[in-house]
Amino acid sequence: MRTSAKVGLAALAVVLLGGAAFLRFVAYPESASLDVAASSGSNPTLPAPNPTFMPTVNIARVARWSDGAKPRPAEGLTVAAYATGLDHPRWPYLLPNGDVLVAESQAPKSGDHSTSVIDWVADKVKSMAGAGGASADRIVLLRDRDGDGVAEERHVFLKGLTSPFGMALVGSDLYVANADALVRVPYAEGQTEITANPEKVLDLPSGINHHWTKNVVASPDGSKLFITVGSNSNVGENGLDIEKGRAAIWEYSLASKAMREFATGLRNPNGLAFEPVTGDLWVAVNERDEIGSDLVPDYITRVKEGAFYGWPWSYWGQHVDARVQPPQPEKVKTAVAPDYAVGTHTASLGIAFSMGANLPEAWKSGLFVAQHGSWNRRPKSGYKVIYVPFKDGKPAGAPVDVLTGFLNADEKAQGRPVGVALDKSGALLVTDDVGNAVWRVTGAAASN
Repeated sequence: MRTSAKVGLAALAVVLLGGAAFLRFVAYPESASLDVAASSGSNPTLPAPNPTFMPTVNIARVARWSDGAKPRPAEGLTVAAYATGLDHPRWPYLLPNGDVLVAESQAPKSGDHSTSVIDWVADKVKSMAGAGGASADRIVLLRDRDGDGVAEERHVFLKGLTSPFGMALVGSDLYVANADALVRVPYAEGQTEITANPEKVLDLPSGINHHWTKNVVASPDGSKLFITVGSNSNVGENGLDIEKGRAAIWEYSLASKAMREFATGLRNPNGLAFEPVTGDLWVAVNERDEIGSDLVPDYITRVKEGAFYGWPWSYWGQHVDARVQPPQPEKVKTAVAPDYAVGTHTASLGIAFSMGANLPEAWKSGLFVAQHGSWNRRPKSGYKVIYVPFKDGKPAGAPVDVLTGFLNADEKAQGRPVGVALDKSGALLVTDDVGNAVWRVTGAAASN
């Protein structure tokens, strides 16, 4: 059954049964037979697909942090609030002077938005998970002037944006990836507010925006920008004509203004970072849903120029997804398997390499990954920050938990991690869009 048909049945269930009964109706007994560790690493276990009449829906309702509560750090680390009271903070970006920019953002109101019962169901699911409200559409600047590990200054840095997400500073130009366009504003060091109108550099694929977040990172030499664009569907169920230019990483040359697809077949690419030893570009990707709690692992991978990573016709290389019609066997033969799985349905988003971190030695040579958390898996997965050790520019070991406790004892979401970045002192910053906070992780012995 096509995903749209399944959602239509779910919508009918809402009308007939009411909201609470609907949740019981879609809480199908399908559940994982493998633990998350089996779907992690360079050779994850990939069982047979397990599509069900109704997709598994296992949402963490929102509880938010009570006064003084915070995530649990791994042994040898400590965590404290860098900033609280934010409005859905999504993506952090460190400026050269140590100021921290944070995009406050939610999904855009699409011009293609339908008022159907199906969309009403989707909105209800989002609201239970802490999303779906009005987007602040701005970037705030956080400044820790006295260096005590707490941002005592907060400024509205740039507003009038459209669901902003990624940011990249090249020279005196700050680029912002909106949901529908890449824009640019002039920046001078120390500024706490930009009043110039954002200048559109180029349009980005938008519309239905099944995956609306767009990220951008500059190449180490500042000559190019790499931009992520997620798919407009789970597996092309809305037709592949609306997927043109999507499920891809684009390369934009600042000199020639030429735009080209750098890599394709990436269902929902998010975090981007250059590995400091090899200079390779890495990305975190959210894989497809609705073929069981054990499939498909989200992943991190080195982005190979010109590579096709399978979406929508296959996953983890050349494992065919029979739901996608018509099949494309010749295309599937070219699909490249990613480097490293980070668990099924973990919604892994932000990544940051730890080389240069001011943390204990065990955390200084790897990749931090923020996992926003599952909705299509029983039991839940993600809802934490993990660390993948690296050696010689490649993953070299099992993932290790860095921050946990985002789910409380009732499995309600006190917070959900989104983005990660190292601050000027080398501490790890984590944005939390449900807890409306930025957390700061240091060594246990560190005072600030």
